[in-house]
Amino acid sequence: MRLGVLDVGSNTVHLLAVDAHRGARPLPAHSHKAELRLAELLAPDGAIGPDGVDRLVATIADALQAAEDKGCEDVLPFATSAVREATNADQVLARVKSETGVDLEVLTGEQEARLTFLAARRWFGWSAGKLLVLDIGGGSLEIAYGIDEEPDAAVSLPLGAGRLTAGWLPGDPPDPIDVKALRRHVRARIARTVGEFARFGSPDHVVATSKTFKQLARLAGAARSGEGLYVQRELSRTALEEWVPTLATMNAVQRAGLPGVSEGRSAQLLAGALVAEGAMDLFGVETLEVCPWALREGVILRRLDQLAP
Repeated sequence: MRLGVLDVGSNTVHLLAVDAHRGARPLPAHSHKAELRLAELLAPDGAIGPDGVDRLVATIADALQAAEDKGCEDVLPFATSAVREATNADQVLARVKSETGVDLEVLTGEQEARLTFLAARRWFGWSAGKLLVLDIGGGSLEIAYGIDEEPDAAVSLPLGAGRLTAGWLPGDPPDPIDVKALRRHVRARIARTVGEFARFGSPDHVVATSKTFKQLARLAGAARSGEGLYVQRELSRTALEEWVPTLATMNAVQRAGLPGVSEGRSAQLLAGALVAEGAMDLFGVETLEVCPWALREGVILRRLDQLAP
């Protein structure tokens, strides 16, 4: 069957159409996405403004048309932190339902972490042992750890690259004082959670998902995306620590000229790098591996598991 998963994230609205059946790996058939950066469109009171809601509704309608055009039998729609934490979330969801017919499932942060962990576990398999999975989105950072398909610990922190950029780094390039303040905030927030994971022991394999980690790995010399999913891509803490000061001196246009950095995400890259660096340092990670699968694949895999044999 062909399934569509509609991911209303803090940065993008992304429809991924896959060909899949129970017990098989989902094969991507079509990708349709639009960058809205909802995490950066929140009003001072935490609401998604009228323009943001208009754009969201129109983008979802376009994605549904793409799903129909590509023959999707079903669409699994969900939203993450930007919608979840908006003060007018109920009104936004009601309008999306009334104008597009889509009943968005708003995932909790823990659900995000658990579904992303499932995707990483299925990708690397049981031989990877105990996994620590890190995922930096536009609105939040998810961390999960475990040896099975369900993690033993999973948390979500409000440390997304878009959220932090909008709230902490107004300058372009950013003021060094703001960068230092954000670094301190990020590390203090992550440090509160380290003990929750430390009691399970050291992981056998550390995995990262998300566009932020992929771009940082590319900067550090990892293979281009065009070389395929199955090329191993790693990011070392040493390489990341060398890049962070450089990124802090650059503006968004300059960052967009770096290998693997998209124009739409270049403004957020420094904040994302500070989160990645803080997480790797505080969890004692020297090197991590980038996983091609993440939350969307986790949602699809969970749905396939629920189908009758």
